Amino acid sequence: MAEPIALAALALEATIGWPGWLYARIGHPVGGFARVIAACERHWNHADTPERRRRALGVVTVLLLLLVAIGAGCAIEAAARRLPGGWLLVALVAFPGLAQRSLYLHVRPVATALARGDLQAARTAVGYIVGRDTARLDPPGVARAAIESLAESFCDGVVAPLFWLLVAGLPGLWAYKAINTADSLIGHREPRWRAFGWAAARTDDLLNLVPARLSAVLLCCAGPGGWRTVRRDAGKHASPNAGWPEAAMAGALDLRLAGPTTYDGVTHLKPWIGRGRAQATAEDIRRGLQLYARACLLLWLIAGGIAWLR
Repeated sequence: MAEPIALAALALEATIGWPGWLYARIGHPVGGFARVIAACERHWNHADTPERRRRALGVVTVLLLLLVAIGAGCAIEAAARRLPGGWLLVALVAFPGLAQRSLYLHVRPVATALARGDLQAARTAVGYIVGRDTARLDPPGVARAAIESLAESFCDGVVAPLFWLLVAGLPGLWAYKAINTADSLIGHREPRWRAFGWAAARTDDLLNLVPARLSAVLLCCAGPGGWRTVRRDAGKHASPNAGWPEAAMAGALDLRLAGPTTYDGVTHLKPWIGRGRAQATAEDIRRGLQLYARACLLLWLIAGGIAWLR
């Protein structure tokens, strides 16, 4: 049996996550990527720079991130091979790249606040995990936002990093995290980032191509009702990937997700995903979390099975 690095990383993250006291002292590893991205954006992404040059400098930013992430991953794996039980070191360095526990802990307070009728607290809680405007969301809007974030982050925060850990080891996992961080910070369509963030957004789309579809399969296996919605609605999302887990979640919970959404004061008329209820509730968030937990358990079985087969 090969060393169960992925399984150990999942177990570590599920058990301890990334504690708040540790974050307060040293931050999180992705914070290093964020600082590199911010420095590149500050020095290279100027409004008076020609668009073609800004796009080229965005490509350089992506290559720099990959160099740092892959280089560090390879160095740690090489050091671990010289140590007895070095695979445990690799698992220890890998687990902060997973977010199964932290995602659960960020979504649950939204349901708790809605259940006790505290809309302002629910808006505040959901504001930590979504990019849309939350100040005027009604209770169903808050619930839908939390469930959509749960579905999309299941891919970005759990399935995709684990997939790349299994495919390419520690370098693969942290390369994915670097690109995903870049996409979240600069991979936007607004004029400021459209050219400079183009490479980050397209690379993130490529790296999520398989994990997004795997996420949808896992969610459909974890709860009935998602397959038809995935086939019909996965392509309605503006992203080539995000619609897959979102459609699976919408179908399994019998909800309508997406729809008109406001960002920075501008309402975007997104198509609805799913044909169920639009009036999502705190109970629907709880059901979504249960579905999410079952899908994570399936990932544990996959990681253990791959370790055994190797």
